[in-house]
Amino acid sequence: MNARSRLPLLAVLALAAALWSRPASASFQLGLGADYLFDPEAGALQLTLAVDKPIAKRTTIGGRFGVLLTSGPDEVAVPIDLRLRVRGRQLYFDGLVGPWIFFGDDPFRIHAALGFGILSGSMSLGLEVGWVDPSAIAGIRLAFRL
Repeated sequence: MNARSRLPLLAVLALAAALWSRPASASFQLGLGADYLFDPEAGALQLTLAVDKPIAKRTTIGGRFGVLLTSGPDEVAVPIDLRLRVRGRQLYFDGLVGPWIFFGDDPFRIHAALGFGILSGSMSLGLEVGWVDPSAIAGIRLAFRL
């Protein structure tokens, strides 16, 4: 088993370890995203579920996973990310990394991104920029706390 094929398993295990100790304190978010992949110049829509657990006063760790539909050659994917989020009163900053599984010729691709946005009640709205092998990616995110 090579390192690339172990990434989805490692992401799931890291998320489970982060959330195992106190599952009642975890929060859930349902999110929508619209992205642009610079190569192959394709659009993408995401529907995701995020799970976060507090690790400090304004910091959470968790995961985000879901389904992604693209207008490019690989039409369907499963994004899986480990997420570190720092919250202010009305702002947030995210760091994300994980495997995205595309149903096509090159199924496992590494994703890494930084996000930031506005928090308002149970809603968040923000921007995310990053890399999904072999392309830069930029998008907007809208999420609702469940």
